[in-house]
Amino acid sequence: MNKTGKTILDTLLYLVTFVIIQLAIPLILVVGYMHFYPDPQQDFGNILTQNVTLNIASSIIGSLIVIALFIKLGWISRSRAYLVSRPWATLMWVVLAAIGIIIPASGLEELFKVDMPEQLEVLFTRMMHEPLGYVAIGILGPLAEEIVFRGAIMRTLLKLFGSKPWIAVAISAAVFGLVHGNSAQFLHAFLLGLLLGWMFYRTGSIVPGVVLHWVNNTIVYVMANLMPGFENATLSQLANGKPVVIALYIFFSLCILVPAIVQLNQRLRR
Repeated sequence: MNKTGKTILDTLLYLVTFVIIQLAIPLILVVGYMHFYPDPQQDFGNILTQNVTLNIASSIIGSLIVIALFIKLGWISRSRAYLVSRPWATLMWVVLAAIGIIIPASGLEELFKVDMPEQLEVLFTRMMHEPLGYVAIGILGPLAEEIVFRGAIMRTLLKLFGSKPWIAVAISAAVFGLVHGNSAQFLHAFLLGLLLGWMFYRTGSIVPGVVLHWVNNTIVYVMANLMPGFENATLSQLANGKPVVIALYIFFSLCILVPAIVQLNQRLRR
């Protein structure tokens, strides 16, 4: 088999494995729940979209299986070279980039009029109010997704598009957005995926991506608990519909994001 064919098959293997795990775990848990707690008033779909505990459990179990499987099979690099380089100042700029990108990304989502399905939005909000929900969405989720989409998929694509790395970055970001399953999360995940992919290309490590991904999800969790009802608010809603306030939000966000990107561009040298 030629190099191109092997790269495509390997990429599909990683993606299909991830998707199967994400679909199979909730299916198994819901079927088990229906067996041990039969209720004629509830069907499979209702349990899957309304039972917060089962969704948190399936997310945690699925992420742990993905992490263990990809490491055990050697689908990601186990090198600790990046951490050995003590990149603490660089990671501080990664944190600032994660903070700075939230408002502009929210503005683009509103501009393109993409909304999360109501049932999914309600479920996501309820999960973010649970401590174990943060473990699932804020900690294990980012680690598992960076292992799959940057550590495995993008690392493999870079072997094929070594002279044109932005193709690998764009493909991995698009796939990352698509697996989130709805237009609202696709746009945000795609934009985030471009930044995550660029950092992986520059460093060959998932560490900066895990940090950025973790900060991004943690901010949503903090907003859900400190400002209930605003975790899924649009930029206009956050600014009470005032154009001047919207402009100020974007301006100050860019004052954080742009210097962070400039610093990362200087520090993340290949």
